[in-house]
Amino acid sequence: MPRIIVDVMPKPEILDPQGKAIARELPHIGLSSFTEVRQGKRFELTVEGEVTERHLEEARRAGEELLSNPVIEDVVNVSVAED
Repeated sequence: MPRIIVDVMPKPEILDPQGKAIARELPHIGLSSFTEVRQGKRFELTVEGEVTERHLEEARRAGEELLSNPVIEDVVNVSVAED
């Protein structure tokens, strides 16, 4: 069944202690190419049949009104999952 992906990230001005902790630990495992990490959330919404524009609009609305905290987070992506 087709899935819609909704990605939510902290707003740029919001501190991200989990992202900072990950960034700090990456060099300890030999990964030093990254200068910053931001941690977000990914939601997968399954639909029956083909994904339509209406499904995508409803997924964005769900992201903005239920899946995220609009005070500190932004919905940054709503897309059809590539399997």
